[in-house]
Amino acid sequence: MTAGTTITHGTTTAEHELAALQREHGRPLFALLLRLCDGDRQRAEDLVQETLVRAWQHPEALRADDFESVRPWLLTVGRRLAIDARRARQARPAEVGDAILESARVCADHAERSAATLDVREAVKTLTPEHREVLVLVYFQGASVAEAATALGIPPGTVKSRAYYALRALRRVLPGYAADLR
Repeated sequence: MTAGTTITHGTTTAEHELAALQREHGRPLFALLLRLCDGDRQRAEDLVQETLVRAWQHPEALRADDFESVRPWLLTVGRRLAIDARRARQARPAEVGDAILESARVCADHAERSAATLDVREAVKTLTPEHREVLVLVYFQGASVAEAATALGIPPGTVKSRAYYALRALRRVLPGYAADLR
């Protein structure tokens, strides 16, 4: 079963022996590898092929007179290949599919965020003091409309209208950020 085996009618003797090996021991080998691969048929089929390649590469192991069948040797090689494959997968980080990458949140870098902060601070300075204090309380300090109304001593409706007009003024001053100000 070496690569230089004699050729008979377009196929080598090694190919015939390998095909016979597959027919005789392929199903039990596949069953074992399927269990070791947690039911992953594709991976088990790949390992069966790799096991048969190893058998083709080491014909001396298959022709040894020490045992009646080559099945134990094939099962041992297959089992070791499955263990090696599992260890290799565990050593690598998990692969991420395209769907996960497309839905991943895009984070702006620190420089962009700092520039945006400076732009917003400058824009807030252009607001009237009444609009600015409502905006600071509601949007920057997280106060509710009722809490802002109590703190400023004005009705809740006035807080809402000042916040609306303050955001509208900011949209005009910060046209590139209009989508963020909704």
